[in-house]
Amino acid sequence: MSDETKPNQASSPQQPAKPAEPKAAEATPASPPAPAAAAKPPAAAKPPAAPPKPTGPVPEPWESEMVAAFNRRFGSGIAEASTYVGQKYMVVDASIVHEVLQILRDDEQFDYCVDVTAVHYPKRERQFDLLWILYSFPRNERIRVKTQLKDGEAAPSVAAIWPTADWLEREVFDMFGIGFDGHPGLKRILLPDGWKGHPLRKDYPILQQDTEWVKINLGIESGQ
Repeated sequence: MSDETKPNQASSPQQPAKPAEPKAAEATPASPPAPAAAAKPPAAAKPPAAPPKPTGPVPEPWESEMVAAFNRRFGSGIAEASTYVGQKYMVVDASIVHEVLQILRDDEQFDYCVDVTAVHYPKRERQFDLLWILYSFPRNERIRVKTQLKDGEAAPSVAAIWPTADWLEREVFDMFGIGFDGHPGLKRILLPDGWKGHPLRKDYPILQQDTEWVKINLGIESGQ
């Protein structure tokens, strides 16, 4: 059988070409990791705000028939009439304070002078507050009368109105140096007569002592 008469042999299908193997990437040296940023310390927490300061009591007007009568009689000589935490007080000009105190004893039945005392404010022009604390047994009522004095200015004595004021005024004289016109025998009551200074004044140093008096009268050196 000739080649021409040989049956045609089926040609084998052509195999697809294999894709080229990718070339292995050239190894590159790894770059060093970036240094980590330093961690910031946490911000300090702000302390809580302080609570608002509580408001304290404030003076309130003292309204009474007695106060109204004093206002009608003396006008601006009664600078203030108030109550503070239930305590009644009047602020009176020094020129009329003796008359006001006399009326309180004679007409308003304040028959007991509980105390006479003072407070020193050295930076003020009128450095001293002078106070009388009065009580009425018939009324069962306590009040305070206050006036202001300059350093060296005397107050009127009320020892003739209330005998208890005698020694009370002497104590104010001894501790503060405030004089009382008309006092029957104004002299020191706690410290010796020759003592220098007045210990309850705020310009009297806390450790001060009359070293001269101590040495002369006690024969010793001051312990302060």
